[in-house]
This record gives sequence, C-alpha cells and structure tokens, in this order.
Amino acid sequence: MRIVLVAVVLCMVTLPAHAAGKLVAAVLTSDLPRYREAHRAFIKALALKGYDQSNVDIILQSPNPDPISWSNTIRKFNAIGADLIVTYGAPATQTAMREVEEAPVLFVDVYGPIETGVTRSLTTTGRNMTGVSSKVPMVTLVKAVMDIKPVKTMGVLYNSREAGSVVQLKEIKRVASQQGFAVVEANVSSHAGLDAALNSFLSKVDCIYVAESSLACRSFEKIVHRANEYKIPVISQMPEASDKGALVALEVNPAEQGQIAGDYAAKILGGRKASQLPVLTPKKVDLVINLRAARALDLHVHFQVLSLATKILK
Repeated sequence: MRIVLVAVVLCMVTLPAHAAGKLVAAVLTSDLPRYREAHRAFIKALALKGYDQSNVDIILQSPNPDPISWSNTIRKFNAIGADLIVTYGAPATQTAMREVEEAPVLFVDVYGPIETGVTRSLTTTGRNMTGVSSKVPMVTLVKAVMDIKPVKTMGVLYNSREAGSVVQLKEIKRVASQQGFAVVEANVSSHAGLDAALNSFLSKVDCIYVAESSLACRSFEKIVHRANEYKIPVISQMPEASDKGALVALEVNPAEQGQIAGDYAAKILGGRKASQLPVLTPKKVDLVINLRAARALDLHVHFQVLSLATKILK
C-alpha cells in the first residue's frame, strides 16, 4: 500500500526558485510507531525550512518488511525520479545503498551506521548519503540494570535479518566480556520462534535484553509479561520500551531524529551534497528507570541508580 503525505504548512519562508517542484520519497523498514513519529517530525521540520505543500511532495511507503518489498519500493522511487530518498531503519537504508541510482539518500534511526556498513565514518560517508544515527552506549544500559540486580547470565532476543539488531547483539557480548556475565542468544524472526526462545531460556537467565527488530517491538509487552512470571527484568534501547514494561531503557527520541533529518533534507533540496553533511546523533538520550516494573519484580532501586536516570516512571 502506498501512502502519500503532504507536508503541513507551519510558517511561510521564502524559498529559492530552483527548489520548486521537488519530490521526496520515504520508506519505512516496517510500520512501527517510532518511524511514524520520526516521519511526522521530519515533515514539520521541512515545512519550517520553507518546503511545504506548495513546492514539495512527500511520498511515504510502508512495504512488507522483507528484502524484496524494500527493493521494489526503492526501484519505484528511482522510476519516478525522486529528488531525495529518505529511509527509516537500517534494512531499508542498506537496500537503498544497493538500489538507488542517482538521488541522494537520507537515513533515519540507523543503529550503528559504521558497524552496519552504511557509512565509512560519521564525518564522511563516502557515498551520496547522510543521516541520523540512533546508537547509544550499551554499557550505560547494562551497568544500570546490574546496579539494580546482579546479572550472571543475560538472554538476548535479536533478529539476524535486521542489521541494527545484530550490531546490538555484538555489543552486548563485548560488554559481557568486560563485566563478567554470560550471554544466551536467541535469533527470533517469527512469533513461533519467539515463543520457543522464551520457553527455552526463561529458566536460564537473570535478565533479558531485547535488541531492536520489528517483531520484538510489536511483541514487547508479551515478552515483559512472560519475563515477569519468572521475576526476570527486561531491558532495551528501543523507543517506548520503558512505557511497555522494561525495567531499564536507554532511549533516543524519534521526534528529534526526524527533526534533524528534516533540517538536513532542506539543505540537500537547497543544493548541498549529502556526502558533505556528517552523520549526526540526537543530543537527547534518556536513561529511564521504571519503578512500576521494579515493584512487579520485587526489586529495590537504590537512590544512586535513580540519580543517574534522566526519566523515572513511578
């Protein structure tokens, strides 16, 4: 299904004549709330820079979350002559790297753009692209939960089909070697696989880390519910993880990512080359402690841990 969204006019700004009639085509890796929120912020930021419904069309597509659908969508964007292609999430971005012919690419919410091979560095991408990284320090998240409950074995739910998820698994393993705990991993790409993974390691782990993936995001409350039955805390870096029951979360704001991308899009549509713009990371990163989850798990959160949090759910 193809959805066409036209930017809302927030203010009137004089726009250079050469920018008239631009076409921006955007694709979501999957239809997740965080990508939708980022896209809404993207539209608003672009309008604030003078690119509104009078001079730019914004096409948004949310194909099935699989490689063939992502490729077909990008090829359609090539065929209609998009002036800028915006990709939300690492899988759609990696597809664009292979399929885009001439248009600049602007990626949003890519965890570890260097590690996933999207860019060579944060200062120079080496391609006609730039974007916003959602990477946050894994060790901060892990230390926070270990200050609440000792962790000897951490279970990791990830999806090998999503590059950001694989990067997070590798980072957990690196932190585990530093902090002295074991990792039990489960590669989950279906609901049946998720059920099997939970049945397998809920009795073996002290904590569950949920790596980013479309399936994990949609099933997060289910994961928390099952983990609570065994008094096992859940942690994650996905937006809204704390609201869905995670004990500790380290979250980048999707709206801020969208705003940054909107500002960059205005520069690119105005004539700047995407390759000249460094990859940016949002400034606002929230370490969230969920006291409601702590009570459900019969855990006490010391004041020292609470003092490190930027957000506390009571």
